[in-house]
Amino acid sequence: MSIKQFKPYTPGRRQMTIQGREDITADKPERSLTVELRKSGGRNNTGRITMRHIGGGHRRAYRVIDFRRDKVGVPGKVATVEYDPNRNARIALIHYADGEKRYILLPKGLKVGDTVLAGPEADITPGSAMKLKDVPVGTVIHNLELEPGRGGKLVRAAGTSAQLMAKEGKYAYIRMPSGELRLILQECMATVGQVGNEDHENISLGKAGKTRYLGRRSSVRGMVMNPVDHPMGGGEGRSKGNKHPLSPWGTPAKGYRTRKNKPSDRLIVRRRYDK
Repeated sequence: MSIKQFKPYTPGRRQMTIQGREDITADKPERSLTVELRKSGGRNNTGRITMRHIGGGHRRAYRVIDFRRDKVGVPGKVATVEYDPNRNARIALIHYADGEKRYILLPKGLKVGDTVLAGPEADITPGSAMKLKDVPVGTVIHNLELEPGRGGKLVRAAGTSAQLMAKEGKYAYIRMPSGELRLILQECMATVGQVGNEDHENISLGKAGKTRYLGRRSSVRGMVMNPVDHPMGGGEGRSKGNKHPLSPWGTPAKGYRTRKNKPSDRLIVRRRYDK
């Protein structure tokens, strides 16, 4: 996929880059696999803002993605490659032999006309899905389950991949994209290959308005607020010294670890901080 630039005929176009759409083969989604997506504006059921910096954004429909990959033993053919406004990866529409249609995340190297299969008899090719106990050691995987049957929760962003490092007992050693090494049950499903659209990280939005299209409202630095609004606010002019960075509610920011007493701590063999 190509990254396209523009002549700077406006200030916003000067820095803006977009992705080419030569890999996309369909403009409209499969209607039976879309549902309405409502916006909250960051507000709860009483109308109060509980999550800041959310609002606006382009209208979009949600594409129902098959993260479980539970069509075991039924071959499917890639019919189309589509853009999904709800994620940074591309999606592929699969037509299964029994007539059912489903969306999956598009792995790198999978194209229209290819066949995908889920189950222990599947080949080790991009798009194949199987339990970790059936995946050879060293294989690159994505869309990884945390609990058997719950659907893929890990490694779903564009360009990401994990690697199966070893197997021991009922657990498999997985190296995550962050470098963390953790244990996951071998009964969990995973999809072979790396998530496609790896050029997504090279995109420059170019202007503030494009951020608003994505549903992200602008944020204000705490340092320029009044003391009543933020712990780092106030003072005559700029005041960077003698203050530890804090959130608006006084929690230390920039490096303060909030994870504690998690039951899954015992499954982390090497943390991402211990590189």
